[in-house]
Amino acid sequence: MKKSTFCSLIFGVILRLSDVSAVFAQSNPLSGVNPQSSDVHHLITQYEADYGSLSRFYIVNGSPERRERFQKLSNDYLAQLQKLDFNRMNTDSRVDYILFRRDLQETLQKLAQEAAERDQIKAWFPFADSLYAVEKLRRRGHVLNAQALAGTLNTLGPQLAAARKEVDKAEKLDPAIFRRADETAQGLQKALKSVYNFYNTYDPNFTWWLEKPYPKADSLLTAYSAFFRKKAREAAPVKDDGSGITGVAVGRTELLRQLQIEMIPYSPEELVEIANKEFAWCDRELLKASRDMGFGDNWKAAQEKVKNTYVPVGKQPEMILRLLNESVAFLKAKDLITIPPVAEETWRMTMMSPERQLVNPFFLGGEVIQISYPTDGMAHPDKLMSMRGNNPHFSRATVHHELIAGHHLQMFMNNRYKPYRHFDTPFWIEGWALYWEMLLWDQGFPQSPEDRVGMLFWRMHRCARIIFSLNYHLGKWSPQQCIDFLVDRVGHERANAEGEVRRSFIGGYPPLYQLAYMTGGFQFLALKKELVDSGKMTHKQFHDAVMQMNAMPVEMIRAILTNQKLEKDFKTNWRFYALDSKGR
Repeated sequence: MKKSTFCSLIFGVILRLSDVSAVFAQSNPLSGVNPQSSDVHHLITQYEADYGSLSRFYIVNGSPERRERFQKLSNDYLAQLQKLDFNRMNTDSRVDYILFRRDLQETLQKLAQEAAERDQIKAWFPFADSLYAVEKLRRRGHVLNAQALAGTLNTLGPQLAAARKEVDKAEKLDPAIFRRADETAQGLQKALKSVYNFYNTYDPNFTWWLEKPYPKADSLLTAYSAFFRKKAREAAPVKDDGSGITGVAVGRTELLRQLQIEMIPYSPEELVEIANKEFAWCDRELLKASRDMGFGDNWKAAQEKVKNTYVPVGKQPEMILRLLNESVAFLKAKDLITIPPVAEETWRMTMMSPERQLVNPFFLGGEVIQISYPTDGMAHPDKLMSMRGNNPHFSRATVHHELIAGHHLQMFMNNRYKPYRHFDTPFWIEGWALYWEMLLWDQGFPQSPEDRVGMLFWRMHRCARIIFSLNYHLGKWSPQQCIDFLVDRVGHERANAEGEVRRSFIGGYPPLYQLAYMTGGFQFLALKKELVDSGKMTHKQFHDAVMQMNAMPVEMIRAILTNQKLEKDFKTNWRFYALDSKGR
């Protein structure tokens, strides 16, 4: 064989192999990505460990020492991060770089805000530095001047009384200032308790001097903290409208800032517009289901029938198990996602306490699904509302949301792939679970008109969350208006609507959490259309790839799966929902 012919054959084989490699890479976009590491992995891991160590050592929230130490930590890691060669990184590592830098900068922003607010309240805590100094000595077990500490605590009463008068004289202040003062008072109380618990009964001299002054000082700080909470409520832009729910309305500027951090390039008004367009789609589908049930356009009557399909008392766990088995069988039959056997084996269930049901009247999920259902101590109307609101057709859209392929599978996979990533965002955790409600609807999971009514209830609920939470934070709606909207527009039981609004505004959730369900769901749906509907990936390839990346903004998942060349100064730009379209 001639040398030229041989070279041509070899060249042809190489071309064919490269074609195969290109096809494989296209069908398996994570083939070149280390499933456990990246170029930034070591820094993120070390930072999380350092942050944990420092958090356990500097325990006093609001102390200047703690704030300054965490400012130094964030600045140190920013400097180390900037020394890495961003231009040599692949997309997966660039995502880690961009998100880690974002989180460090956000931490520094919050600490700077804390410092500014602390300066405004310093005069209200003239005794703070002495208590901080004593707690610092305690950490290393130094012998304290117990007599001097007792003297300091005995002067606390007059100092607090004088400070209260100064606070009352102050002109109108931002409620955030009072919340910062509350946090500071609680931090000082924690510092003092740490000192007392360490020395009391071990050091006879300390016990002798502090036996009376400490309990009195602790009681005074408790009252001082309550004083600032009351001031914060009085200064809040949203007053109690009779619902007993106030919360903190953050305003449009802060909403826009947080949306940028979460990589959502839409304004609050645009998100409300999206929710209204989706609500219109739900309305059309609900009328179809209502007609199929024989109720014509009276969808509330159709929904009423569905609510009354609740199972007998004591049978709710059995119903949950049946729905979970049906959804898992459906996922397997459609070959939609890989379900590891251990994930299917180890989910658990528990019953939710009556107290928790006041804040969350429906399921909560993860490795453990918490079942919301009446207990014998509830009033009769509340029992009925809980049973009706958790009927089998409503639950058909939520069991797989909480377990598989929703929150349980997410957490299971997070523990196994890229576990160093701590870029948690509700647009990923809730958006992914909500995406499965949308996908299973499109795949034919509802078996009857009643199932469709139940699944549409939750779709409407997520539209409503965007509308009422943003209107609240924009200062346009009161909590009671939010409750009425859920009852009238979605069909909530009133007690359940009250629980939903209470959860949204005083349940410890950040301002964007409630709108993240549907917004994140539409991000995943748009990405599925781009990669699966176009034929570039199968459903299973797409879903497995997402689960192997851990939590992060969905725009960053898109960057990895489409191998975007991200710039170091990346700004969010993915308009995943076409507002100018005619809707679904």
